[in-house]
Amino acid sequence: MRIIIKGGIWKNTEDEILKAAVSKYGKNQWARISSLLVRKSPKQCKARWYEWLDPSIKKTEWSKEEDEKLLHLAKLMPTQWRTIAPIVGRTPSQCLERYQKLLDEAEAKEGADLGLTGPVGDAGPSADDVRRLRPGEIDPDPETKPARPDPVDMDEDEKEMLSEARARLANTQGKKAKRKAREKQLEEARRLASLQKRRELKAAGIDLKVKKKKKGMDYNADIPFEKKPAPGFYDISEEKNRQLEQGLSNVHLHKLDGKRRSDANDEKKGKKQKTNKNETEGGQINFIPAKTSQLNKLKQAEQISKRRKLVLPAPQVGENELEEIVKIGFAGENIKAVVGETDNISSLGDYTPSTGLPLRTPRTPSGSMQTPRTPATILSLRTPRTPASASAATIKQLRAGLSNLPAPKNDFEIVLPDVEIQEDKRDDMKGIEEDASDRDKKIKAQLEEEEQAQLLRRSQAIQRDLPRPTQINAKLFIEAASSENSSSDFLEIERLINTEMVRLLNHDAIMHPIHGSKIIGGNVDESFEEFSDDLMNKARKAIDEELDINNLTIPEIDRFHDDIWQQLYKNVEIVHLQKQLEINRNIMVKDTTKAAKLEKKLNVTLAGYLTRSRALSKKITEIFDEIEQAKIELNSFQSLNISEKNAIPKRIEAIQDEVDYLSKHESELQQRYSQLSIEKQDLQERINILLKEKENNQELKMNKNE
Repeated sequence: MRIIIKGGIWKNTEDEILKAAVSKYGKNQWARISSLLVRKSPKQCKARWYEWLDPSIKKTEWSKEEDEKLLHLAKLMPTQWRTIAPIVGRTPSQCLERYQKLLDEAEAKEGADLGLTGPVGDAGPSADDVRRLRPGEIDPDPETKPARPDPVDMDEDEKEMLSEARARLANTQGKKAKRKAREKQLEEARRLASLQKRRELKAAGIDLKVKKKKKGMDYNADIPFEKKPAPGFYDISEEKNRQLEQGLSNVHLHKLDGKRRSDANDEKKGKKQKTNKNETEGGQINFIPAKTSQLNKLKQAEQISKRRKLVLPAPQVGENELEEIVKIGFAGENIKAVVGETDNISSLGDYTPSTGLPLRTPRTPSGSMQTPRTPATILSLRTPRTPASASAATIKQLRAGLSNLPAPKNDFEIVLPDVEIQEDKRDDMKGIEEDASDRDKKIKAQLEEEEQAQLLRRSQAIQRDLPRPTQINAKLFIEAASSENSSSDFLEIERLINTEMVRLLNHDAIMHPIHGSKIIGGNVDESFEEFSDDLMNKARKAIDEELDINNLTIPEIDRFHDDIWQQLYKNVEIVHLQKQLEINRNIMVKDTTKAAKLEKKLNVTLAGYLTRSRALSKKITEIFDEIEQAKIELNSFQSLNISEKNAIPKRIEAIQDEVDYLSKHESELQQRYSQLSIEKQDLQERINILLKEKENNQELKMNKNE
C-alpha cells in the first residue's frame, strides 16, 4: 500500500484548486477544502492562504517607514511575529525574513567598519549560506514560497485530483439546495393560485379578507398565557359594561420619555413631504413646461454646486513626449518593414522591454469552476447538422469579429519599388555541376528582372495610367511648332520634340491600345527605336544638368499665364478684394467676440490658478535663495575640507616624528636599564660572595679559638 506524506512544495494546480475552493466554501471549512487536495492537510491549506494566496497580502518592496516600525515593534515585542504582522501590514513570515535580513546587513556593516571581515579566502559563511537548504533537507515553511510550475506530463494521482476537484467545484447545487428551490417554486405556485382565486371572486362580487397565517401567537390580538377564571355565583355583567378609567389604562414608554430628536426630524420630514404633495396635487397642477424645465435646471445647478470639484492629477506625459513616442513607433515599424523585405527576417527578435511583475502565482488558462465538456459522438439516431446553418453561424461570428476592428486611419505612404540589378554570383567551385532546381530559379529570376526592366522602359503615361487621346493628329503638333514666334533654332528643337512625341503616342497606341481608339493594336511598331537603359539614364542626367545650368523655363506656360493675367479687369479684382475684406472683417468680429468670452471665462476659471502661481513663484524664489545659501555653505565646507586635507599630512608627519623620537628615546632607556640591571646583578653576586667569605673567615677564627 502506498503511503502519501502530506506537505511539501505547493504546485500551480494546487494553488488554483485552493483559490477556487475558498471562493466556494469560504475561509472556515478548511477540512472540506483540504479534501480536494490529496497531498495537503487543513492546517497547510489555511497557512498557504493566509501566507501567500490572500489578495490582501503585500508583496512589494519594504519601505523605510515599514522597516523602522518593524524594528521598533521587534524591540517591544520580541519573537511575537503574529502580533507584529497585522500592525506592520505584512505576514509573520515576511516580518521574520525581513528582520533577519536587516540584522544580517547591520552585522556585515559593523564587521566591515571594525575590520573583522578578514581576507576573502578566510571569510566564513554568510547568514544566507547558513540558512540555505542543503541537498536532502526539507523546507520547514513551504507555504511562504512561490508555486512550482506544472509539469508537462502529470502523474495519475494529480490528474485524478484535478478531475475530482473540477467535478466537485462545478456542482453548485446539492440535495438541500434543490429541495429548497423546489419548495420555493411550490410556494410561489400556491401564492399565484390563491391570487387568481381572489381575483375571480372579486369579479363575481365576493370580497374576502386576506388573513396572514402566523406560525406563532399574534400578541396584538391574543393574550399570551391567558387563564380565564371559572364562572362564580355572582353576576358580573355590570363590571363588564363599566368604562375603564383613563388613568388606569396602559401608558406607552415613548409618552413617558417624550419625543426623541430622530422622531422629531422624521415627523418634520413627513409633514414637509405631505405639504409638497398637497401643493403639487392642489393648486399647481397646470405647470408651464418652460417653468418646470427652469426649476429642473435650478435643482441640477444646486446639485452640481454641492458636488466636490473633480481634481485630476497632472499628466505625466505631455503632448511633445507623446509625439516623440509616436515617431519612435513609426520609425521602428519602418525599420521592421525594411528588414522584413530581406532574407534574414528569422534573425530578428522581439526587443520590446517587458515590465517586471510581482511574485504572484500564474493563472491557469481555464477557470477552475468550468467543467470540461467532451464533444458528443454522432450516433446513427441523431440527424447531422446541416452545413447551411453552420456556415450561417460562421458568417455571423466573422461579422461580429470584423465589427470590433478599429476604423481605418488612411495613413499610408506611396513608395515606388526600387529595382536593384543584382549581378550573377560566380560559382567558385567550377568542378561541381549546378543543381537543376537552382538553375531554374536563376532563370526564373532573370526572366522576372527582364520583365520588370521592360515594364520600366514604358512611357510615364503608361506606367502612371494617365489619360491618352483616342486619335492622334500629327499635323496639329507640327503646325503648333511652326506657328511659334521664336528663333529658327528654337523652332527646330520644338519640331524635333513634337515629332518624337507623335512617335511615342503612336507606339503606345499600338502596343497598349485603349478602349475607343481607331488604331489597331497588337502589332509591332517597327518605326519605334528602343534605347538601352544606360542611354536613357545619360539623357535624363544631361537634361537635368542643362536645366540646372541655364535655369530654363517653359515659354508656353509663361506666355499662357501672361495672357490670362492681362484678361482680368481691374474692376473684377477690386470687387474680389472688397468681398475678401468684408469676409475678413466678419471673421475678425466673430473672433473678437469669441476671444472676449474666452478671456472672461478664463479669468473666472484661472483666478485661483493665478493666485496659486504667484504663491508658488514666491515659494520658488525663497527656495532658490535657500539653495544659493546652501551652495555658499557647501563651497565653504569644500574649501575647509581641502585645507584640512592639506594640513592633515603635515600634522601626521609632525606626530610621526614625535612618535619616532619617543620610541628611539624609549629604546635607549631600555638599553640603559638593561645595562644597569646587569651591573646590579654582578654587584649583588659579588656582595653575596664577600658575605660568604666573611662568614667562612669568622667560622675559621672561631674554630681556631676553640
